[in-house]
Amino acid sequence: MPDKQKGLRESWEHRKSEALQKAKDAIKELEAANKAITFSSVSTKSGVSRSFLYDEPSIRKVIEKNREAGVNHEINRRAKYDKTAQSKDVIIQAKDRRIRKLETENEELRAEVQRLRGLLYSKK
Repeated sequence: MPDKQKGLRESWEHRKSEALQKAKDAIKELEAANKAITFSSVSTKSGVSRSFLYDEPSIRKVIEKNREAGVNHEINRRAKYDKTAQSKDVIIQAKDRRIRKLETENEELRAEVQRLRGLLYSKK
């Protein structure tokens, strides 16, 4: 019985070390490609389950650190554009132009529908 357990334990450790290596390789590839490093992306790239990634402390720490850095980078990028009131004014003006354009288009379409209804009723 102990021999079977030893074989199972060795097999489990071997599979675990292979999964760790796959996950580390996937993280390196994602970093090289400048892609987001999340549990999902590492799982997909490496073929290792997400639960394994969450349960393994060393991999989890690396993924969470990279994910946090990505979020901070995104926040900083957005903050750069949201700093000035002028940029907000530009956005508002663009939206106002779009609204005006859509309103005129809507009016034209309503007029066309009304004209077509008139033609439809005149045929009856």
